[in-house]
Amino acid sequence: MDERSDTELLLASRADPVAFVELYRRHAEDVLRYFARRTLDPEAAAELTAETFAEAYASRRNYRDTGTNGVAWLYGIARHQLGRFFRTGSIDAAARKRIGLSREALPAEDYERIEELVDLAPIREAMVEALGSLAEDQRDALRLRVIDGLGYDEVAKRLGCAEAAARQRVSRGLRRIALVLQERGLSLATEVE
Repeated sequence: MDERSDTELLLASRADPVAFVELYRRHAEDVLRYFARRTLDPEAAAELTAETFAEAYASRRNYRDTGTNGVAWLYGIARHQLGRFFRTGSIDAAARKRIGLSREALPAEDYERIEELVDLAPIREAMVEALGSLAEDQRDALRLRVIDGLGYDEVAKRLGCAEAAARQRVSRGLRRIALVLQERGLSLATEVE
């Protein structure tokens, strides 16, 4: 086992790519868990993990030791990837293309392993409960805004209400979901330590 710190591995990987392999070995499962808990989708989690490490590898020469642990830099890339995923609904493969990695289908056994790694069953059960507890207008507003990705103006138009009312319905629905998750001791936003 390599005894170097994450920062030392990142700096060494500029000249020795094998050092990056050790960084991957140390953190891949935690990064995968980070994405799986937030997306509730093993396939998206696997792709986001691959893209995060590809981006880290492709930009490792840009890493600067500013006194923070190298893993914080890695999670910064992960947060950026996750934000892009939630904004666009897709996973960019630019970094994987830059370093010559092809997109691989997730085998069924890996899909199941990711689900076991995170134990998504309690989260899914809580989400079903939370969605079932919403008023119909909130559920409809959330579906249009979050699942269909419509802007608030279009949500309001489809629901036959003012834009402010559509925003309020989405906000109240999201708060209710967060409350149900919190009551069950679950959170989709908890950071991996």
